[in-house]
Formats: sequence, structure tokens, C-alpha cells
Amino acid sequence: MSLSPAFLDELRTRTLLSALVSKTLKLTKKGREFAACCPFHSEKTPSFYVNDEKGFYHCFGCGAHGDAIRWMTDQRGLPFIEAVKELAQAAGMELPAPDAREAARAERAKSLHDVMAAAAAWFEEQYAGLAGAQARTYVEKRGIPEKTRKAFALGYAPDSKTGLRRALAQFGDAMLVEAGLLIQVEDKEPYDRFRDRLMIPIRDPRGRVIAFGGRIIGQGEPKYLNSPDTPLFDKGRTLYNLDRAAPAARKADRMIVVEGYLDVIALAQVGIEEAVAPLGTALTEHQIERLWRQVDTPLLCFDGDNAGQKAAFRAATRALPGLAPGRSLAFLTLPGGQDPDDLVRAGGRAVFETLAAAPEPLVDRLWNHELAAEPLATPEQRAGLRKRLNELVAAISDNDVRQQYQAEFRQRFEAQFLQRPPFQRSGPRPPFRPGQGWQPPRPISAEAKGVGSSGIDRRLIKGVVAGLLRYPDLLARHAEALHHLQSSDPAIARLLDALVDLALQEQALDTERLGTILRSSEFDALARDLLRADRLRFSFTRKDADPERARTDLAEVIQVMVEQPEIEAALQLATERFMRTLDEEDRQEQERLRELRDEHARRLANLLQDDEGA
Repeated sequence: MSLSPAFLDELRTRTLLSALVSKTLKLTKKGREFAACCPFHSEKTPSFYVNDEKGFYHCFGCGAHGDAIRWMTDQRGLPFIEAVKELAQAAGMELPAPDAREAARAERAKSLHDVMAAAAAWFEEQYAGLAGAQARTYVEKRGIPEKTRKAFALGYAPDSKTGLRRALAQFGDAMLVEAGLLIQVEDKEPYDRFRDRLMIPIRDPRGRVIAFGGRIIGQGEPKYLNSPDTPLFDKGRTLYNLDRAAPAARKADRMIVVEGYLDVIALAQVGIEEAVAPLGTALTEHQIERLWRQVDTPLLCFDGDNAGQKAAFRAATRALPGLAPGRSLAFLTLPGGQDPDDLVRAGGRAVFETLAAAPEPLVDRLWNHELAAEPLATPEQRAGLRKRLNELVAAISDNDVRQQYQAEFRQRFEAQFLQRPPFQRSGPRPPFRPGQGWQPPRPISAEAKGVGSSGIDRRLIKGVVAGLLRYPDLLARHAEALHHLQSSDPAIARLLDALVDLALQEQALDTERLGTILRSSEFDALARDLLRADRLRFSFTRKDADPERARTDLAEVIQVMVEQPEIEAALQLATERFMRTLDEEDRQEQERLRELRDEHARRLANLLQDDEGA
């Protein structure tokens, strides 16, 4: 469907914005404008204004701004085309005609919407009648009052194979099967899909019933039964209660994801309207994207049992490719294996809000899960942890976010396993335990720098500088670390200092710009020699390397090179101390530092792809 600018302008002209907004927001006349408390953020003094003459709304508190179409997409949560359709219908305008196939699909969908609306009404009738007595008892035991039951249109499917089929016979079996209400088995009469179940309507963002979830009343399996995928309903893209939760989420500036329908209903009962749920499956990438359209950091509050926490971690990993600056997930872990329904029924809203005030960030959830996944007593097991963390990081598409996660995981790994107690001590040294780390002294001493000037391989520093020439965007980011690198080659040292100074002066230094500057400098020949003649086979010294892998490896090598002289200096001091004292604790300290030095050597070896003729 093609919507021209002229059509959209006419639609805006025909729509009285204040009348549209006042359907969901109480407006007060203020001169030529209307005022209200902003629906997009919490406030007590009105700062939200609607201007019919100019055709826009604006909030002076949070900056929300838009026209009638924007109101429908941002406040109502409708897709753009659905917003246009609803406004056009109200304005008496016809949309541009779609092609024949699209028209046929639209007509069939319209008929299916009629079927689903009729089914929802029939289920509610059954709930209120004699057949629904057991369902009413179940709802009362769940503590759901009639007001909430009506708000969510809960109904009942009687224990009959033909009850719904007979009641909606006017639509025909074929349409009822297509809507997912009947099951068609070859050579047999169609029969009702839902029997003896509490029926929970599932709506699209416009509030139209598109599917059902059925909760069994008595004993039996499955406990929940959902509609199959239909022309109206895609289970992996739909979120239960989104039509009600989207406006509430914009006002509360949060959206909560729970596991089940009744969790959503329980939270709504205590005034938390901004909750949605996936439909009996793990949260999908499409559902996560839909959540991000509402808020930057949805709050996942899955059940506190083992299954719920596994589902939360699956959601965490599925979110990784879509992470972006400011866009993430956060998590609540409920106590004692409870679900949200249990929690608020026992403690009310206050208990839930206390938990929600301190959610667990995504990075913590990933780190803590992998840290607890397997034992970490041996080097091989710790290498497994590093591998799993690297695999998680590799799934992140956004370059900046990926680098931040990589740096964060590296820092946590170092702190967890490589740091040691300080060398200077006034009392007895605490006993060494596996997993303890060592923290090198700060600031870096002259003694450590002295070791660095002779301890770093000349070819290695040449390789790093060659990598920085290929990836100059890393210079400013690692300027402090590069400042501590010591080279026994004065020319290399001067070039490195010049590169760091240049990167700090130039806000966007790329390879082309750097090459232009170097060609007119004293370093031209040296830079060309480094790029051409370097023989260390790191990814960042190769022309055909994957740029992201090269940048990651280069950052890792820089870190190792900075730490190496510190470790060497500390090891030298520990060795001298042990030779003087012959103390067992001093010997253990010396051994720990040797292990740490060897670990750094292994890290370099792992990054080295092929040292040809080195």
C-alpha cells in the first residue's frame, strides 16, 4: 500500500488532535491549547500541551512531541499502518486500494477477526452460565475479582467436542478451522480445540482478539493450551497483554515480562499494568525487538524455579545480537521459587516494587550464569569459562557494545582469577587458595619499567605498532596503556608516542588520514617498513584478517604487554625476598607469580596464528 505525503497531510488535517488525545487523557483548556500531565512520564504538574491549530502535542518535561499518527504509534503502541487505518476510518477517508491479493488477505483477516470476537463472546457467556460454575470457583480461588475478570474477558470452554462448532455454525467449519478454533482430522468431523478450560483471549496491539490461551480447570495435560499459528496469530511475534501494557509502559517508563497469563493478571490487580508475557514458549528475538520498541531496558521477571531461570538465560542470549547503546535487558530473581502471582498475592505491590528497584543488569546475569556453570578449579576449566564468555561476546552485533562487554568480561576474569594480595604486608600473609588473584602495585615503579624495557620482545612491540597503524581507532582508547609500553628501539618508541599524541588530538583518526599525516613526517619510512616487513602472525598484522577479530586480539596483546613488566618486577622482588628469608610463604608467592607470568605467555601464544621464520 502506497501512502502519499498528500494523503497523510489530509489525514492530519481531518483529525482533531485534542479530541483524539482526550479519549485516553483528561485535557484542560489553557487559552488556545490544552494541558495535561504527560502520559509518557510521571509528573504532578502538567507540562504536556496539545495545539489543534499547529496539529501537534509537546511535553516540556520529557520532550515527547508528535502529531496524530505519532500519538497512535507512541501512546497506543500501534504499528504505523494500523495507526493510519484507524485514523482514516474515523476521518471518513479511504485508504489507497491495495492489489487484489492484498485485498483478499485483508478481507479474510476481517472475517477471521469477526470469528474470534464471536468466540470470545461465547466463551464469556459460558463462563456466566451453569456450565461455568467450576471455572468461576477456580477464578475465585485465584483471588481474581469480577472487575479484573471482565477487564481481561476471561471465559470458559465447556467440556464438549461440538459446543463452539454448533454455536458459531454460521461461519462454517473451514473458517473455524482456519481460526484455530476447531481441529480437522482427516476423514473425521472437525471438533472443538478447547474443552473444559478457562479461556484467556489474546489480543493484537489494537485490542482485537486473535487467539486464545486455555488453562485446564481440573487435572490433565497440557496445563495450558494455546491457539495454533493462524493468519491472525504468530505465537513467536505476539506478546500477551501488549495492547493494555504499551500505554502503561510509556507512563511508567518500564515494561515487565513475566512467564504466564495469570502472572500478568495478578500484577494488574495490584496496579502494575505494564506487564506482558510470551505465549508458553521461551522469549523469541521477535518478541524482544517488540519490547525494545516500547522501552530501552525491559525487565524480565520469570519464575524463581530452575526452569524459569533457564528461560531467563535463554532470553539473555537471544537478546545479544540486538543490543545497542542504551538498549539492554534487566532481570528480577524471585525468592524461593515463587512466581509473580505468588509474590503479589502474599505481599502486594510493595514487595514486588522492592525487588524491581534493584534489577540485575544483563552483563551480571551472563557473567554469574557462566561462572556457576562448571567447576573452575583447573586451568582447563578456567579456559572453558573464557571460551564461553568470548562466544557470548561474539554474538553481539554492535561494535561498541561488543567491545564494552569484552573489556568488562576480561576485567572480571582477571579480578576473579589473576589478582593476588598486595606484596607489602604488615602482618601474616593470608593462605593462598585456588582462584585468588594478584593485584600489581600502582603506580608502576621505575623498577618495573626497567624490566619492561628489556623484557618485551622487540618483534612484539613492532607487531603491536604495525597493528595500530592498521587500526588507529584503538590508539585513543588504549592511550594510557600504550603510554606504559617500553621499547628498546628509540625509533619505535618515538613513533608510538607520536601516534598516541596524534590520536588524542584528532577526534576521528582513520587509516587513510593517518597515512596522509605519516607520509609527510619523519616516520614515513619506518611506518611503511612495519606494515610491509612485520613477520609476527597476529591477526592484526595481516591484511586479510577479520577487522573485529584483529581489534580484539590487538587490545588483548596490549594488555598483556603492559602487565608483563609489572609481573616480572614483582617476581624479581619475590625471588630476592625468598632467597633472603627461605620462608615457605615467600616461596609460594614466587610460584604464584611464575604461574601468572606463564599464563601471560600462554595468552600471547593463543593469539599468535603463525610465527613464520620468527
